[in-house]
Parts: sequence; C-alpha cells; structure tokens
Amino acid sequence: MTKVNIPFIYSPIYSQLELPERHRYPIEKYRLLHDWAVRRGAQKDQWQRPVTLTWEQVAQTHCSSYIEKLKTNNFEKAEWRRIGFPWSEQLLTRSLTSAGGTAQALQMALSSSIAIHFSGGYHHAHHDWGSGFCLINDLAIACHQLLLQYPHLKIAVLDTDVHQGDGTASIFQNDPRVFTCSIHGEKNFPFSKSISDLDIPLPKGTDDSSYLNALNQALKIVESDVKPDVILYDAGVDIYTKDELGHFHISLNGLFQRDMTVLSFCRQNDIPVAAVIGGGYQRNLERLVRGHAQLLRAAYYVYTENNFELRSVVRSSEDEV
Repeated sequence: MTKVNIPFIYSPIYSQLELPERHRYPIEKYRLLHDWAVRRGAQKDQWQRPVTLTWEQVAQTHCSSYIEKLKTNNFEKAEWRRIGFPWSEQLLTRSLTSAGGTAQALQMALSSSIAIHFSGGYHHAHHDWGSGFCLINDLAIACHQLLLQYPHLKIAVLDTDVHQGDGTASIFQNDPRVFTCSIHGEKNFPFSKSISDLDIPLPKGTDDSSYLNALNQALKIVESDVKPDVILYDAGVDIYTKDELGHFHISLNGLFQRDMTVLSFCRQNDIPVAAVIGGGYQRNLERLVRGHAQLLRAAYYVYTENNFELRSVVRSSEDEV
C-alpha cells in the first residue's frame, strides 16, 4: 500500500464562540485537538482551511423558512432551547464554516483516500428544525454538495456517535444514493428516533466487545449490500465510559479499536473515507481530547508510516484519569 499524507481540515473559529459559563458544550476541544496533533508531528502541509458555505448552499439541504429564521434570530425561546446555543452572528459563521469543512473533507477523500475534519457531526439538525447543538446538518450538506458534482455516487454515512443520527436519517429517507447507518444508545438522546437505513441501538452499559461486534455486523452489511463509493464517518467519542452523557462502558482502547476497525475496513476495500470528530461532552478536556485523538492515531497507523508520535494505545491507569 502506498503512503498517504492525510489532510486535516481545521479553522480556529471552531473554538471561537463565547458561551455562558459552565455551558455543556466543550467549545475548546477543537483548538486543543489541533494543538495535540501539532505537538505530535502533524506537518504544515497537512492543514487545510475550510471554505465557509453560503446560505444558498445550505438551502440545498435545509428549507428556506428555517434558514431565514436562523439568520434573523426569529425563533421562539423553546426552539433555541431545543438547539442549546444562544444566537450570535459568530455562531452562524462558525456553523457555516464547520459545514464547509465537512464538505471539503468528503470532497478531498476522493483523491486522498482519507481526510479528517477537526469538527463536524451535527447530525441532529433536520430539514426544517435544529436540535441538540446542531443548527445545520454538515453531514447531509456534504453529501448533497458531493452529489451535485457526482450524482451517481453511492455514499454511506456511518454514524458511531452515541446519539442517533436522526436528522441525517430523516433528510435522506427518500434518497437511495445515501445509506444512513447509526450505531447508538438505545435509550439516549434523541428520545424520539428517526429511521435510518440501518439502526443498531445498544443498551446502556455496552462494553468494548459488544460494541465492536455490532460495528463489525454493520460493516459486513455495508460491504455486502451497500458497496459505497465513499464513506462519511462520524467518530463521536461520547461512547467513552467517562463521557457524562454517553452511558456506555467503552474504554479508551475500545475507541482506538473502533477507529482502527472502520479505517482498516475502508483501506482494505479501497473505499475513500472522510471522518469528522463528532460528539464528546466530558468536562475534563484533557481526557476528552485524548479520546478524539484516537481517530488521528488510528488514521496514521492505517494510512502512513511517517514520524507522527504513536505511543501505546492506553496505559492501564489512563481510563481512570
């Protein structure tokens, strides 16, 4: 196999959003993950700045009346509570930039085999409403943007965030070009689920072995029945046992094995993959970043042999930090 120089898509704006004190969303994690990668040898030529989307591009996925309400802050209080962010111009710009980054990653994966977006995974945004920290659905937008260029592609959205990708599932419920797969907590948010092409709901307390068995089951179906031209992978780390919102018992090594399983599957089957880092809600940011970093480590292990620092997957004490 040839070596790959893995593109990293990132913008400082991802962590440049003022939120109320003790807000549940860990906005600093994007900057910290970027810094983690730089300290461990990520090269300057790997970093790509995302191109901010236009509202016209967003309108190819979301309805115009919803977009207008977003732009003019014309929501009812209950609608903003469902989204979970206070309105600001910076929030809108950040959302458009992040969605552009996912679209860019998916496009770049076609030529580079893999691309990693240091944001993304806003899968609770539906066609005409937002929810769960998600204003616009970057996964769905990225698929639509790519399909405008290549209308005959088959895309698989593999969502391993602990929360079901309900918005993505609903947006593509009648589009056979996009196969939606969600492996998620059965009794976790959203409590009213959409219907994906493949849903694998797992009980609270799911451990590494059970989780990886479910993942392998999903990949067998993707390989035999879907045969995608490209995979969009949501690598949320809220499945980690230390995540306050996850309710699974997945170790740090389990996170690494999940990412290794997905990326090895893509490389062995010659399927381009674009990965987004997805959700993760630990208040311990050092531990949270270490969880997201498993995706980067797995990518380097599978796709390249350069001098990126590959330490042992996990020390026995790390899961207790």
